[in-house]
Parts: sequence; structure tokens; C-alpha cells
Amino acid sequence: MSISHSLTPAAELASRNGVRYPNESAAYRQARDALLAEEIELRRHIERVAEQRRALPPGGEVAKDYRFDSEYGPVSFADLFSGKQTLVVYNYMFGPERERPCPMCTSLLSAWDGEARDVEQRVALAVVARSPIERLVAFKKERGWQALKLYSDASGAFSRDYHAWPPEGGDDAAFNVFTRRDGTIRHFWGGEMGFVTADPGQDPRGAPDLMPIWTILDCTPEGRGSDWYPKLNY
Repeated sequence: MSISHSLTPAAELASRNGVRYPNESAAYRQARDALLAEEIELRRHIERVAEQRRALPPGGEVAKDYRFDSEYGPVSFADLFSGKQTLVVYNYMFGPERERPCPMCTSLLSAWDGEARDVEQRVALAVVARSPIERLVAFKKERGWQALKLYSDASGAFSRDYHAWPPEGGDDAAFNVFTRRDGTIRHFWGGEMGFVTADPGQDPRGAPDLMPIWTILDCTPEGRGSDWYPKLNY
């Protein structure tokens, strides 16, 4: 869908809104309508970016025979597609060197667990980490995850190639999308925003933000803050 033609100005759409809240002031309504116009522009920009992403040329072919351990035994990279044409892979920061997994990744995946069955109506979704599968399954049970499909990249080959295991060691989170068309698997898109692309005073994060918690907190007067992050336990 192209949205590049004859859109009604955002300020005009905002003026048609008509929403009012009890006892709001004229100053509040004026500022809120101005913000609403910006929110409309943001929605439009999000759609333009998504349209540009969908129009990317074919990405690099996946030529290596990546192998993983699943909860039910060894699988190939092609198996991760589960019969779908598109595969979304999240690399989870839970390598064998870590005593416990990344709390931020865990917060994200806890939210995704509730959405996984919906997501998989359209695309395949896989969560990959370098720890042994037994360790991943044990933590899945600890967190009460029901729907997420976890895979161990024991060799680290996939994690290395798709920027989840840097040469200096440790783990990075990674988010990649792959397609399978006419029998050929290709990389479609991967998140490339990080420390080098971060703006001053902000955490390095992608856009759109994959974590629902930040979307909620961004709507509050406290915001997401600069010194608070999710924990594994409270």
C-alpha cells in the first residue's frame, strides 16, 4: 500500500478528532491537538518505513547448512520455517558463558510468548541462543513460556554470521527476517541500529521498538527513564 498521494494534512485530521476529557483546560486541548497531529505524522512515517522495507531487493542467499538443537531433536535451518515462506529469528542473549539470561531479552520474549501463536498464523518465529537446549528449556519452564520455539545454536555459526556473537565474545541480541521463495532461502532484513546509531542521551534501540514495555512507558509522564531496566525477578 502506498501512502504517498493526497493525504489530508495531519493538523486537519487532528482538528476533526472531537475527543474531550472531563475538566481539561483550553491549554491542554491545544497542546493535545498539536501532539495528535505529530502522532498522525509518526504513524505515516512508520508506514513509509515499512513500505520501504518491504520493497528491499533480494537479500543474500543463506548458503550454509546451519544446524540447531530443538526441544525435540536436531533440526536444519530450513526446518525453522515450519512450512511458512517467512521466518523471523530472534537471537537471545543467553550464551553458555552467562550464569543467567539477559533480563531485557527475557522481558521482550515474555511479551512475545503471548503473541507467538498469533504471529505464527502468518510467519514462522524462532528464538535462538547459544546455550545447550536443555538449559534453554529449563529456563522456558521457569518463566512459564508456553508458545515460543527455542533453538540452540551450539556451534555458534549462525549467531556469528548474523551478528549475535561478536568476535570479541559475549552475546548480542539480533533480530533477522528470512524468506524462502522457489526453494531459495535468503536474508530479507535485520536490525542494524545499535550503539553507533544511538542519539545522545538515549539507549541504543531500534525503530520500531520491539519491546511492548517501552511503548507503554513512552505514553506516561515518567517515560522509560534512563536508569531503569527490567529484571529477571522482583
